[in-house]
Amino acid sequence: MRVQADRVSVTGPHGTLLSPTSLTVSGGELAIVHGEPGVGVTAFGLALAGRLKPATGTVTVEGGDPRKVVAVVDSPGVSEPDGALSLQVVVGEELELAKRPANKAAVANWLAEHDAAAFAGTRFENLEAVTRTRLLTALAAGRKGVGVLVLDTPDRHTSDVDSWARLAREYAERGLAVIVLTATTPVSALPEKPALCGALEQPDPVRCAPLEAEAEPDETEEIEKTSGDQE
Repeated sequence: MRVQADRVSVTGPHGTLLSPTSLTVSGGELAIVHGEPGVGVTAFGLALAGRLKPATGTVTVEGGDPRKVVAVVDSPGVSEPDGALSLQVVVGEELELAKRPANKAAVANWLAEHDAAAFAGTRFENLEAVTRTRLLTALAAGRKGVGVLVLDTPDRHTSDVDSWARLAREYAERGLAVIVLTATTPVSALPEKPALCGALEQPDPVRCAPLEAEAEPDETEEIEKTSGDQE
């Protein structure tokens, strides 16, 4: 599994959202991408997932249709849950989206497996940032065929960099290609040298898993289950 952006730019109604940007990330690797606060960094994530057409450049995903194998997690204004909904409703909607059992019992089981049963009735906006990102990432990784995770600006919810960096590393160690988009954390505070929005020459992603450990698309559901067991 590999996702490659070659000189990808995105424009909006009022001008450029993202200047030409290149990035290549393979299964078992972690890349942190930094951009200015605003819609540009999110536009890059959506372009990687085939949900936004680049104005220039190309996105190539080896392993399948980008819209099926690349999951964008918690994208503001796009895939972030309605904060007024309870956690159990959000989980049910995500399981249904993944075409998995989503009845009351299935939701309860999923929450229990992920140590979140106590928060079932909690409004989503009231969850702690670390819990929010952990659960949404697990739900995304559990979709059949997903081999690339794009965590969209988890730093907008917390200044605790290690909480989301540790989570991202865990999924990369399990063989997924993981990209974390950041905007509010200073570059100096990021755990790795980041790729930059608007740059063509980027630092190499961090390899977290041996090459032979790269996840195949049909293995991601098992990865999600295993992750839940360890939490």
